Amino acid sequence: MAEKAAAKGVELTETDQARYDLIIRNLQEVLGGEKLKDQLARGKNVHVYWGTATTGKPHVGYLVPMRKIADMLQAGLKVTILFADLHAFLDNMKSTWELLENRVIYYENVIKALLQSLDVPIEQLHFIRGTTYQLSKNYTYDILRLCAKISQRDALRAGAEVVKQVESPFLSGLLYPLLQALDEQYLKVDGQFGGVDQRKIFILAEEQLPNSEENSKIDLLDEPQIVQRKIEGAMCEIGAEDNGVLAFYQYVLFPIVLPNPVNVNGKSYGSFDELKGAFINGLLTGATLKEGLHKFLNELLAKVQNRCDTPEIKDAIRKGYQDVPEQKVSLSPTSIQLSESEKKAFDQIVNGLSIVGSEHSLKRSLQSNEPLKVSIPIFCKGRFHLGYLMPLLLIKKYLASGVNIQASILLIDMIGFLDNEKIPWAARDGRAAYFAVALKQVIQLLGLEDKVQVCRSADDENNNFSKDYVLEMYKMASIVTRDETSTSEGTMLSGNLIPLIYALDVHYSNADVVLLGENNKDQIATLAEKLWNKSIGVNGPTQLIYPCLIGMNEAKMSATVLDAQLDPLDTAKQLKKKIAGSFCEPQNVKRNVALTLAQQLVFPLLDGEPLEISRSEENGGNISIENFDQLVKEFEVGSNPQFPLHPADLKTAVVNVINKLCEPLRSSIPQNVVTAAFPKNK
Repeated sequence: MAEKAAAKGVELTETDQARYDLIIRNLQEVLGGEKLKDQLARGKNVHVYWGTATTGKPHVGYLVPMRKIADMLQAGLKVTILFADLHAFLDNMKSTWELLENRVIYYENVIKALLQSLDVPIEQLHFIRGTTYQLSKNYTYDILRLCAKISQRDALRAGAEVVKQVESPFLSGLLYPLLQALDEQYLKVDGQFGGVDQRKIFILAEEQLPNSEENSKIDLLDEPQIVQRKIEGAMCEIGAEDNGVLAFYQYVLFPIVLPNPVNVNGKSYGSFDELKGAFINGLLTGATLKEGLHKFLNELLAKVQNRCDTPEIKDAIRKGYQDVPEQKVSLSPTSIQLSESEKKAFDQIVNGLSIVGSEHSLKRSLQSNEPLKVSIPIFCKGRFHLGYLMPLLLIKKYLASGVNIQASILLIDMIGFLDNEKIPWAARDGRAAYFAVALKQVIQLLGLEDKVQVCRSADDENNNFSKDYVLEMYKMASIVTRDETSTSEGTMLSGNLIPLIYALDVHYSNADVVLLGENNKDQIATLAEKLWNKSIGVNGPTQLIYPCLIGMNEAKMSATVLDAQLDPLDTAKQLKKKIAGSFCEPQNVKRNVALTLAQQLVFPLLDGEPLEISRSEENGGNISIENFDQLVKEFEVGSNPQFPLHPADLKTAVVNVINKLCEPLRSSIPQNVVTAAFPKNK
C-alpha cells in the first residue's frame, strides 16, 4: 500500500487501531503507515484503489487481492477498482473495444459476486475504466511532462515487476509505471495497493499447476470436478520454496476463516504457522492439503457461480471471450506506373534528394492531377535561423518548374519540449507564435503566400491529442523498443516519444510528401515509416530528405548553437562578423563555408539574377557571377588568373545578399513576440 509520508507517533483509539490492523493485515510492505493512522484518527474517509488489466478471465488467484479488498471494505475504506482496459487493449491489439467492454462487465460482476460470497459489504466499492480519463488531452499532457522528468533507467526500474527484462524493452513497458503513478492523482485517492511480488500471489493459478493453458488456471466458473483435477495436479512438496497450495492457505483461507479455525482432515488449525508445521513434520500430507483446498474453493465458487448465473453475465462472457479474426493490414500497392509527363514531374521533385520509405504517395498524387500536398515539419527548438528557408526554396524551385503544389509548414512545438525541454512547457505557445510570425514574413518575401501556409499541430482540435490520437500513440509505443526510439541526446524518456509524435502529426496532416532535414533522417524518418505501416496500417507520405544549411562552424546549422547560426534578427554587423569568421581559405573550395552558403542560399535567393561582387581595380575590378559553377571557378583559379576571387570579397558579397533578406525581417518580428518565445522564467 503506497501513500505519502506523514508525522509519526499518531495515537489511535482501540477501534481505529483495529481498523488499521485489518487494513495492513498480510501486506508485505506498508509505505506511509503513519499518514494512514493520522487519517483514521481524524475520521477521514480514506480512499484507496487497486488496478487490474482485463486481459483474460479472473481465476482463483484473484481471491488474494479480493481478500485484501474485503479487509479494506470491512475497515470502512472507500475502494475503487480500476479496470485497465487501455493496458488490456495494448497487451493484445487483436482485441476489439466491444470485446474489452464486455470483459469489463464480466470482471465487475464476478468481483462483486466474490466479495458478496465472502459476506463483505460493497456499498463503498466503486469501479472505473482507465480509458474514461487516460485518453484525455490533460492526462496525456501530464504523461508527457512526467516523461521529461523521468530517465529511461528510472522508468525501467519502476516497471521491473511488469516489464520483461530484455536488452531493449518495448517503449510501452516504460510508460506503464508512469500511467500508474498518474492514476493515483486522477482518481483522487489516498493510496493504492497491489502485490509486491505477484508471482507468489498467483502461484497456484499460474505456475505450480500443469503448464497447458486449459489445465492450469482455475476459472471462477469451473465445475467442481475440474477444480479438483487442477488442484490435484499442483506441486505440494515439503521444502519446496514455491508451494502454491500452502500459499492459498496462508493468503486466502486463513484470512477468510479467521478468527475461526481452518479444518483439515478432521483437525482444527488456529493459524497458518500451525498448519505449515504439521505439514513439514509429516502430520499432514500434500494430498490432504489439496483435498481441503478444493473443498473450500468449490464451496466458495458455488456461491460465486450462483450469483453469476444471469443472462447479462452470460452474454458478457460470450461476447468478451469470443475468437476475434485477425485483422491483417492491407497496404496499397507500391508499384505505380507513371506516364512520361508524370515521370518528368517526379524527377523534378526528387532531383537528387534521398527518399525514406515508399514513393507511393508522391506517385499517387502525381497521377491524380490534384495539387501535390507538401508538409514541412518544424520543431521550433531554438532561435529561428536561415536554415529554415531550405525547404521553402525547394518549394519555390518546384513551382518554377511547373509542379502544382500546396504546401503547409507544420509547427510541432511539442517535439521541441520532448527534446530535453528545449522549449519550456509554459513557452510552447510563445515559441510557436514566434516561428509563425518569422515564417509568414519569409513566405511573403519569397512570394509564396498563395502556395504555403503556416499551421500549428496543437491547434488541430480534431486530431491533436484527441482520444484516437492518444490511443494511436500508445499503440505505436507497443511495437517499438527503447533503443529504436532513442533519437535525442540525453536520457529522459520524453525523447523516446519524438518519433511517435512526428509520425502522428504528419499522418494527420494528410500530406503526400514531407520535406525533412537530413539531421532527422536516421532518428525520425526511418522509424516513422515503420509506425505508419505497422501501427496505423497506411502508406505514409513520401519523405524527401533535403540538405541542411551549413553553419558557420562547418556543421549543419543548429537552432541551439547561436554563434554558428544566421539569425535574421542579427544586426548587419553581427551577420558580417559570423560569416567573416568562417573557414574560407584562398583558392580552397573544400570545407568552404562562404562558397557553400552561396550555393545553398545566395543563388536560390537571387532567383536567376547574377551575384554582383565589388572589388577594387587593383584586385581585378567588379565581377558579375551568373551561377555557382562560375563562382567556384572564379574563386579557385579566376577568370583572370592573376586575380582569383579573394575570400574577403566572396564573404562581403554573400553578406550583402543575406543582409538584404534580413532587413525587412528585423522590422517585422516584434520584440514582444521574441520575449514571449524565450521567457527568462522557465
